[in-house]
Formats: sequence, C-alpha cells, structure tokens
Amino acid sequence: MYLEEIVGRDILEGAEPECKARLNRNDVEGWLKSVAGFANAQGGHLYIGVEDKTNKLIGFTRAQANSERNFFNNQINQHVSPRPPYKVNFVRYRNGERELYILDVTISESPVRPVILKFKNVPSIYVRREGFTNGATYEEIISMSIASHNTSYDTLPSDQVYRREDFGELFEFHRTHSHGRELSDKALRSLGFFDADDFLANGAVLFRDGCIDPKTSVQCSVFSGLTKGSERIVTVNRYIGPLTTTIDYMLEFIRQRMNHGMIKLSSSRVDTDAFPQRALFEGIINAVAHRDYFLDGTQIQVDMFADRLEISSPGSFFEGESLKKTYNLSSIISKRRNELICGVLVSCGVMEAAGTGFDKVAEDYRNADEAHRPFIFSSSDHFTLVLPDLTYSNGVASSDLPTLLFAPVPNGGAHDEAILSACYATARTAKDIAQTIGLSDSSYFRKRILGNLVEHGYLEKSTAGRAAYYKTNRDMVSLA
Repeated sequence: MYLEEIVGRDILEGAEPECKARLNRNDVEGWLKSVAGFANAQGGHLYIGVEDKTNKLIGFTRAQANSERNFFNNQINQHVSPRPPYKVNFVRYRNGERELYILDVTISESPVRPVILKFKNVPSIYVRREGFTNGATYEEIISMSIASHNTSYDTLPSDQVYRREDFGELFEFHRTHSHGRELSDKALRSLGFFDADDFLANGAVLFRDGCIDPKTSVQCSVFSGLTKGSERIVTVNRYIGPLTTTIDYMLEFIRQRMNHGMIKLSSSRVDTDAFPQRALFEGIINAVAHRDYFLDGTQIQVDMFADRLEISSPGSFFEGESLKKTYNLSSIISKRRNELICGVLVSCGVMEAAGTGFDKVAEDYRNADEAHRPFIFSSSDHFTLVLPDLTYSNGVASSDLPTLLFAPVPNGGAHDEAILSACYATARTAKDIAQTIGLSDSSYFRKRILGNLVEHGYLEKSTAGRAAYYKTNRDMVSLA
C-alpha cells in the first residue's frame, strides 16, 4: 500500500511533506533538521512509517507507534529550541489481517523564530525551501527574528494537558497571598493558562507540581567578602522547581542568612533587618516575572555579599535596552516580558498590575543614606537589582571595581579582594585605597593588611617622593 491510498490525496516530495521509514537513532540530527526547517518556514508534514521517494507504507504496530512518538517528543525537547508547534497523529490502516499505523507529524510555522537545532552543543538554523532543508541564510535569519520580535515564551502552546490536581503548589501559594481565595479554572483560562483544548501554555507548565524544567533554576550564593572570588564562597545552593516554590526558596535562603542589627536614633534604637522585607520580596518577584525564559542554560542568581544582596535575572532590560547603574528606581517604566507569568502573579496578589515593584523598593530605603541606596543595572545577558545591607555601616563598595581571580592569600583577610581590585588598574596610596573600600587608614591597615599582600607578592609597593603607592601584581592576579 502507498501513502496516497490512506490520506486521500496525492503526496509528492515537494515543499511540504517528507517521509521517513523509521526515525534513525544513529542520525537524529538528520531528521531533526527537517522539523526545524519546517518550523522556520511555512510548516509541513513529516510522515513516519512511510518509505522515502516511493511513499510505500512500512507501518508500525500500536506499541511500536507509541515508542516512535515518544522518541520523537524526547528528541525535540532535548535538541530544538524554542519548541516548535506540532501535533502527532496516528493514521490507522489494515494490511490483510494486521492493523498498522503511520505517524503524521503536522509541524506549524513557529511564532518564535528562528527555531534552533542544538546538537552536540553546536547550534544551527535550518529552513525548508523547495522540498529540501538547508542552512538558513543571514537574510533569512534576520527576517525571522524581526517577524517574531514581540512573541513571549510563556504564552506559546505546549503539548501538556491541564489537570487541576497537578497545580496544588500554585493553588496553595494563591490562598496564602490572597487571604484564602481560591484560583478558579475560569480565571486561569482567561489568563491564557490553557486553551480551549486544555493544552497548557509554556508558562503554565513552569507552575506545575514537580516541575524540573531548567528554565526555573536558581542559584543562591553567600560570599564573605565584597566581591566574587573562589576562596570567599561560603555556600552555594541550587534549586529547580515550580515557579511558586522557587520564589519561596529564594526568600527563605536570604532570610535565614541575612544580618540583623539596630539603628541608633536620637533617643532610641530601632531593630532592623539587613534587607527590608517588602523590598526583598519585590526583588525576588521581579526576577521571576521578567526573566527571559527563551535563554537556555541560565539561572536566576542570588548573591549575598558582606555589604549587599544582588538579584540577577537572565536577559537584558526588556526589548534590549541597557542600563548603567541607576539609583532612581521610580523612573524605570514597567514593561512586561512574560504576560502569562505576570498575570498569574498578579492574580496571586504578589505583584501589582500597575508595575509598582521598584517604587516599593525605593520607598523601603527612603531613610537610607547615600551609601545605602538601592540601584539597578543591566548588561547584554542579565538584569540586576542591588539591595544594600542596612546593617553594614560602610554601605556598598564601588561596583566599578573589577572582579579578579587569584590563589588564596596566606594569612589573608576579608578585604584582600577589594584591595586588589582597587589597585588593579592604577597605583594608589594607602589613604586612597582605604577610602575606596570603606576602611580606616590606620597603622594596622598599612602594616598588617597591605603589608601582608606586599610580603606575599600580591601587591607591588613603590615610592614617589615621600608617598608610597601600591599596584596589584598581574603575575599573581588576573581578571575574572
């Protein structure tokens, strides 16, 4: 039998259909190219269980067809990003007394392009043209990127079906933060959580109980010093789970480890936390809500230093805007990257539709001095909120100092890294170094701290007249 006999139309090896007798386990990349190529073009059909060129039916038993479908889905999830929209249908036919099946994989044009095939850690972009799959040209890649510029990851459809019992963590989170109210299926559907056929959106999958998608991963670290350095790491914890539990995990991690102290007023003392609770909560919610979930292999970073907390979310400022260090948080215009995830968090009562999170952070620090003002900045691959530790009297050290790599200093102290960073680009006097890192220019500082770095070769000391200058020895220290 031939394919034409069971699909009701002529099938030619043209721009749309392609046939595979079996999914080749030894050349997975070969047939994944076709899937990615269809998704980057106008879509098409991939028939599995059909001989190429002749369209002769090979077929599968039901068990074999199920196995083939599962293998197909697994390889797509592992190697193709963003996941293209497709459906796998079983087409049944009879061959004598035997009931057999072929797989009709209908691949739609992806709303987010280019779809990238990543095999053996090598990313490639393919497109279907005139019945053949080839590498995309530079012009085609630019055209695809422009066409899909405004599409968000979380609103794209998945192949997972909604079941209310799969979202216990989300419903409990909603009750906790909305004074016991229940989150209804009707409300979820209105948010786009699942469609008319009950298929979940990508963002909804990240809320499901037991979710182990790397897109929800976070890394929480504590550093004893003022900058990152391998010998200063106190602890590093990693977590993957539903978005609601990642929020709770990050908050608990910080609350268990942050300092507590007192602020002296004119006639009394006031107990204070290192980070105001509302500002901390808003910072964590912002990181989850505005993370770029298209970026694979990334994570939300929570880094606690002696003087500050940094919460970094993958992705630059929305729509590619970059920000230098900005203290005027209220001037930041709220722009949503993830409509569905933000909608769910608003429904839970942990985020406001008006986007006033940064205003609340600024309000919590309104009485802080200049050295304890929160700020934000973004680079090409992450967006960072910095909350100063209110119990650290010197405030936040200069974030313009470089991050360095060096072996542990014998008999070293907590300020070695900041000193070496301050002296890496230019020679400085002891007084200048002390002012830069927020220490007193004492005899102890000069003899014990600077002297130890000079003694072990990390600092080079020179004189000009009566002044002594210190410069980082680049043979011992390098940029991170």
